[in-house]
Amino acid sequence: MFLEVNLEKEMKDFNISQKFTVNNEILILFGPSGAGKTTILDCVAGLQTPDKGAIKLNGEYLFSTKKKINLPPFKREIGYIFQEHALFPHLNVKENIKYSLDGCKSGKGYRFSVKEVLDMCRITHLQKRLPSQLSGGEKQRVALARALMREPSLLLLDEPLSALDYELRKHLQSEIKNLHKKWQIPFIYVTHNRDEAEFLGDRILQINHGSLRKIRAV
Repeated sequence: MFLEVNLEKEMKDFNISQKFTVNNEILILFGPSGAGKTTILDCVAGLQTPDKGAIKLNGEYLFSTKKKINLPPFKREIGYIFQEHALFPHLNVKENIKYSLDGCKSGKGYRFSVKEVLDMCRITHLQKRLPSQLSGGEKQRVALARALMREPSLLLLDEPLSALDYELRKHLQSEIKNLHKKWQIPFIYVTHNRDEAEFLGDRILQINHGSLRKIRAV
């Protein structure tokens, strides 16, 4: 799995002009709030449109101004985990996860079952509960399971643990790292926490006002 990003986007206070690649690794975008991290994720996911450039995943264009390509989010084979979980409040855990089944890729030769994903994220015992009956950490596991259920080729994580307490945050950091080892797809993880960046990142790119600087690489 391989992602290539080359984009330009004009913001209110600064311009983003970035070029980077991601292999089967955890790439950290590290920096303060308002630095442009989420905008980059949104452009990769198709939730925002760059002014210029190209984004390719496994050799296929997701976006290109030159080729006039801009695939909608549901065609990009990308999982996206937000800080606020974005679970459906009227659906139980299992139903929230099954909601992604229509987005699973076809023709891959395999598909993870709901049970396998529940087990992988260690939430099988929660499958009949509603989101309102879950803790913050449990909700985050469900959001992760729902993203994985789509069998994405790329996973984006936008400060998914920032609202959790220290102990739970450390525990889920380890779970995310273990899941990456099993899944072997590119992860792009946004955080403003240096300890989290150092623990999770195979590579770390520091971003501030749209400018990237490599601060660690394997």
